[in-house]
Amino acid sequence: MDSYHFDFGIKDTEPGYTKIRPDTRYSPETRFGFTSDSTVFGRSRGGTDTLRSDFCIPQRAVLLLDIPDGIYRISLLLGDALADTSTVIRAGDGKYVLDTLNVPAGQYVRESFAMRIMGGQLKLTFSGAAPRINAMDIEPDNEPLVLYLAGDSTVTDQGEAGYPYAGWGQLLPRCFKAGLVVDNRAISGRSSKSFIEEGHLDNLAAAIRPRDYMFIQFGHNDSKGDDLRHTDPFTTYKEYLLRMITVVREAGAYPVLVTAVHRRRFDINEAIVDTHGDYLVAMRELSETEQIPLIDLADKSRKLFETYGVEGTKDLFMWSYPGEYILHPVGVQDNTHFQILGARLLAELIIEGIREAGLNDLMIHLRQGE
Repeated sequence: MDSYHFDFGIKDTEPGYTKIRPDTRYSPETRFGFTSDSTVFGRSRGGTDTLRSDFCIPQRAVLLLDIPDGIYRISLLLGDALADTSTVIRAGDGKYVLDTLNVPAGQYVRESFAMRIMGGQLKLTFSGAAPRINAMDIEPDNEPLVLYLAGDSTVTDQGEAGYPYAGWGQLLPRCFKAGLVVDNRAISGRSSKSFIEEGHLDNLAAAIRPRDYMFIQFGHNDSKGDDLRHTDPFTTYKEYLLRMITVVREAGAYPVLVTAVHRRRFDINEAIVDTHGDYLVAMRELSETEQIPLIDLADKSRKLFETYGVEGTKDLFMWSYPGEYILHPVGVQDNTHFQILGARLLAELIIEGIREAGLNDLMIHLRQGE
């Protein structure tokens, strides 16, 4: 696979780089550029350093690049000689690959992350209080460890059309350096049964490699009454989970079980009501019998939600008032799914679980402070 190098701005182009100017627009013919609805400006500060002296200001912009499917290391150079900058970057359909990049005036930062491209196109969304982009290098890289996620809507990458809906898997990539890829295969509405019978486990089996990891969280939809999704906790639920475990093990990779996160349901004493019941018991039993690491997100989320309380948890779950979010004009009262803060806190609980389980292959790739 080829490498790609882009120099953003309005002046001269760095040798070996391709220039992207504020008016560079994507088309199937050009194969790279900003979308037509993007708002992008450019400035030059002068000087001899071609990459740092000029830049694009992507106030609200989407950058598209057609490249072959695969795993890539993406490195971004950001900064401004005269102004403090603050840039928000999301990959794909809202994946949080980096925290907000705040760079003091006169300084520059190079940040990298790894991701899998699927569908032949890289999509990066830029925003922020004072965004900048100076340069970008994209290198094929098959070395990173891959952490696969199999689960439901509480895990998946919720699309931008639902903002600020977010699954915890959507916030997890920002916790890892470029030596690890979070490949989120979770899908809304799936149970352990429907995930397998729709062929999603087969797709994972074709991709997973020795030493990779797969985190498995199901339970929310296994209790549903329809035949397509329903499983019984101590029989078919365990059987479907074991099928996933077997696929991972046969690939020489490592399965990790994650108990289902709790819903926002409190009793009169403001304690969380367990709506998952025997599905949690069954997963804990399977972890013991199969000697598989377990991240007990149910227990961790119970403690978190009880700390925030009945009213405070509305800031974690997808609760909003009329007019608060453009995409939800009449407001939302959702006690199952999360907005960004809730997903971020749950991702941090997953990192806590990784440390507690002693998953050293993952721990060595954590960003400082995670």
